[in-house]
Amino acid sequence: MITIDGTVPWPRPVAAEYRERGYWQGISLASRIAGTVDRGPDRIALVDGATRLTYRELWDRAGSIARTLLDLGLVPGDRLVVALPNCWEFVALTLGCLRTGLVPVMALPAHRQHELTHIADIAGARALVIAGTDRGADLRAVAQQVCRAVTGIRAVLIHGDHAPNGEPTEVPEYPLYAAGRAARLADGGFEPGGSDIACMLLSGGTTGLPKLIVRTNDDYLCNIAHCAEVAGFDRDTVYLGALPGSHNFSLACPGILGALTAGGRVVMLPSPAPERALPAVAAEGVTVAAVVPAVAQSWIEFGRAHPEIDLSTLRVLQVGGTRMPDELAARVEPVLGARLQQVFGMAEGLINMTRLDDDPAVIVSTQGRPVCPADEILVVDESGVPVPDGTPGALLTRGPYTPRGYFRAPEHNARAFTADGWYGSGDIVIRRPDGNLVVAGRDKDMINRGGEKISAEEIENFAYRIPGVEAAAAVAMPDPVLGERPCLYLTVAPGHPVGLDEVVAVMNRAGVARFKLPERVILLDAMPVTKIGKIDKKALRDDIRDRL
Repeated sequence: MITIDGTVPWPRPVAAEYRERGYWQGISLASRIAGTVDRGPDRIALVDGATRLTYRELWDRAGSIARTLLDLGLVPGDRLVVALPNCWEFVALTLGCLRTGLVPVMALPAHRQHELTHIADIAGARALVIAGTDRGADLRAVAQQVCRAVTGIRAVLIHGDHAPNGEPTEVPEYPLYAAGRAARLADGGFEPGGSDIACMLLSGGTTGLPKLIVRTNDDYLCNIAHCAEVAGFDRDTVYLGALPGSHNFSLACPGILGALTAGGRVVMLPSPAPERALPAVAAEGVTVAAVVPAVAQSWIEFGRAHPEIDLSTLRVLQVGGTRMPDELAARVEPVLGARLQQVFGMAEGLINMTRLDDDPAVIVSTQGRPVCPADEILVVDESGVPVPDGTPGALLTRGPYTPRGYFRAPEHNARAFTADGWYGSGDIVIRRPDGNLVVAGRDKDMINRGGEKISAEEIENFAYRIPGVEAAAAVAMPDPVLGERPCLYLTVAPGHPVGLDEVVAVMNRAGVARFKLPERVILLDAMPVTKIGKIDKKALRDDIRDRL
C-alpha cells in the first residue's frame, strides 16, 4: 500500500464494514480490466477516428506509455497532471497509470497556465501531460511556464502531431507515445491494491481554484460497478465518449472505464457537436452516450433536421452536469429514440440516476436516486436539522465511494465535511417520498456553464486587479442553451473606464481557461448590500434576469 501525505482516509471501522459488505473488493481497477483483456483480447475496445484498437492492443499501448513514465524516474504514488483532449492516448495513459500505481490528476484540456500551475502545485506533480497545440495556442509554452512555477516537475509529455522539435527547454519534453517502444511491463513490478490511489479528480471550485479529490481503487471501482449496473452496461455496450474524458461523469459514471470493465467498446470524439456526434452514433452503432443538457438540446434540434441519420442503436442517453429542464427532458425519447437517464452527482462521490424502467414521469421530472444501497443522504435546513420529504434542503451525503476529505485542504475540509463524515455538496434538493431527488438549486456561489463549474470568487479576484475597480460581484446569468453564463457587476472609481474588454484581458494574461471568462459586465453606481453589509447577490441575480 502507498500512503501519500494529505489524503484523508475513511475511519477504520467504516472501511472494514465496506469490505465486509462487499462494496470494497480489495482489488485494483487495472486487475479488473486485465481480466476483460484476457477474456476477449481481439474484441474492439476503442475507436478514435481511423484508429481501432483491440483490447490487447490498447493494453499493450497502455504498457508502453507506462514504461515511458517509469523510465523517466517516476515511481508508484507519483502524480502527473493530465490535460489531454479526447483521444486513444488519454485512455491508454489512464490505464497505464492504473497498472503501475502512478496517479493521474485529471485536469481539463481547456485549462491553461493559471489552472495547471495551481493543480500541479497542490498535487506535488512530477510530470505534466499536455497536447502540443489547441486551437492555435502553443501549449508547449504553457507547459514550460507551469514547470517554472512548480519546480518538482521533471518531465513534460507531449501528445499529438506537434512533437518535440529538439529545441532546448527548461524541463525535458518527450512524446507521450512512441510506436515500437516496448509494450509490456516487466513482471514483478508494483501491483496496486484496493486501498491505493487510482486517480485524483477536480472539484467544482466554488471557493476559487479547484481542489483535488482522491479516488482509491476500492471506492472508484464501487462507483463504476454500481453505475454500470443501473445503466445496463455489458459486452454489447458501445459508449460514446464525447464530453471531456477527465470529467467524472464521462470517465466513470459508468463512462469510459465502465465500458472497458464490462468488455464493451468506447468511441472517442473530440467534441459532442451534433454534426459529428450523431453520424458517429450511426456509423459505430453507439448504444449509450453521455451529454449535458445544452448538448442534448443541440442533438434534438439536429436530429429533427436530419431524420435520415439512423439512431436506432442508441438505447440510452445519459444527461447530467446541470439540471435538465423538464420540457427538454420530455423531448429526448420522441426525437432521438433513446431512453433518457438523468444523472445527478459529483466528483466527490454520490451518484444518482433514474432507472431505465422508471415511469416516464419520474425520468422526466427527477434527477434519480442513489445507485448504491450504502449511499447515505440527509436533506437538512440551515441549522443542519433534517427536513421532511418534499421540502427543499441542503444535501449531505456519505458512503463507500464518497471520500472523507479533499487532498491537502484541511481548512476547506473543516467547512465541507462534518466530524462524522457527511459531505455538504452545496446542492439544494427535494427528496420525494419515492426516494428520487429533484435538484432545486445551489447554496454555494457557483456558475454552471454547460456543466463546467466556475467559481464566482475566482472571477472577482481577477477583476480586483484592474485599477479603479472598487467592488466586483460575479453571478450566474440565465442562458437558454448553456443554462448559465458568467456575468460580472462592477463599481469603479471616477475616471477609470472599465468594461468587458479590460476584464477579459487581465484574465487572458493570467492564462485562465476561456470558459471562465465573463460574458457581460454591468457597471453600477453602488452594489446592493444585505442587512449585514455583504453584497446582495440575490438582488444582482434578480437584476440580470430582469435585464434579460
